[in-house]
Amino acid sequence: MAHIAYLRVSTAEQNTDRQLADTGLSFDKTFIDKCSGGTVTRPALEDLKTYIREGDCVHVHSIDRLARNLVDLKELVSGWNNQGVNVRFHKESLSFNAGGSDPMSELMLNMLGAVAQFELSMIQERRQEGIVKAKAAGKYKGRPTNQNNHQQIKQLRADGVSLRKIASEVGVSLSTVQRALAAE
Repeated sequence: MAHIAYLRVSTAEQNTDRQLADTGLSFDKTFIDKCSGGTVTRPALEDLKTYIREGDCVHVHSIDRLARNLVDLKELVSGWNNQGVNVRFHKESLSFNAGGSDPMSELMLNMLGAVAQFELSMIQERRQEGIVKAKAAGKYKGRPTNQNNHQQIKQLRADGVSLRKIASEVGVSLSTVQRALAAE
């Protein structure tokens, strides 16, 4: 049985030092994501899904580190349990074992998962309210476009340069080149 740690923070600037630090366990493998928990499409989580085997135990600091959506949370936990993998949330002291878990743990997973989902909704709502206020005050204009790049892209295209070559030369993605040309 392998003890596997899954750690997640929302941004690259944050660190995972406090997560699972006081468990007293040594982990056979650790997977770390530095991105939002609003989706389960995360690089380390995908790697974890392909790595785990029957008899393993996935250790997560808290429920909201694994998922901020109740459906995703339940699918991950029940899917792993069906594969014979145990899941342990340390902050909440909840364990979900292959072969079934107790009804109280299931209730707590549902309640705490719903709270995590609610928290994400509130964060998104506050962020959107802040953007609206900042726009009204003239302090927020969205992500700036680089007009110099757009002019360079248009000039290179007028000179007959291919889209991929333009992207490489300007140092932007192909989709940025396509958007710049579509804005003509």
